[in-house]
Amino acid sequence: MAKGYRYFEAIEKHAGKLGIFTAIMVSIGGLAEITPLFVEAHAITAAEGVKPYDPLRLAGKDIYVREGCYLCHTQMIRSLRAETQRYGDYSVSSESVYDRPFQWGSKRTGPDLARVGGKYSDDWQRLHLIDPRAVVGESNMPGSPWLADEPIDAADIVARMRTLKRLGDPYTDADIAAAPEALDGRTAMDALVAYLQGLGVRPDAEAAP
Repeated sequence: MAKGYRYFEAIEKHAGKLGIFTAIMVSIGGLAEITPLFVEAHAITAAEGVKPYDPLRLAGKDIYVREGCYLCHTQMIRSLRAETQRYGDYSVSSESVYDRPFQWGSKRTGPDLARVGGKYSDDWQRLHLIDPRAVVGESNMPGSPWLADEPIDAADIVARMRTLKRLGDPYTDADIAAAPEALDGRTAMDALVAYLQGLGVRPDAEAAP
């Protein structure tokens, strides 16, 4: 026992050796955890009713990321009773197959947004984005009034849709060709509101009476 311990002691007393062996063990453990996730990711298909973002919502998602909304809001409801009672059904990976990058997040300064779509009106969302404390007095969220005057770059969205199509998103040539018309006269505020209002809402649910 004492002889065996000497080998460990030799490593523990030398910072260089300890660092090397620690890095090796962490790498092995990391590969064991991460590799199956990459394999599983290719096997995940879109949940029923989940479709790629339309041009306006795609622009809104990019603005959501650009403005750093993901730093304070998650889009992943865990399967805990307290969370499902507050936010709704827990999230599944097949709902996020068209998110590049995904917006699950890990920090909640503000509430989870995975099922926020349709919870409030468009006007409420606009006012909340312009002046958060006008609707939620205790909010510490910064306002983004400039979004109401910012036009959307349709050419950029068309290029993004083409790239996403090459990556496997089922956009058609007709979808891409129709994007400039769909974005004509729309602002960054319109796009972000559309993105938020679609979170957690399936197209079949939107069409239901």
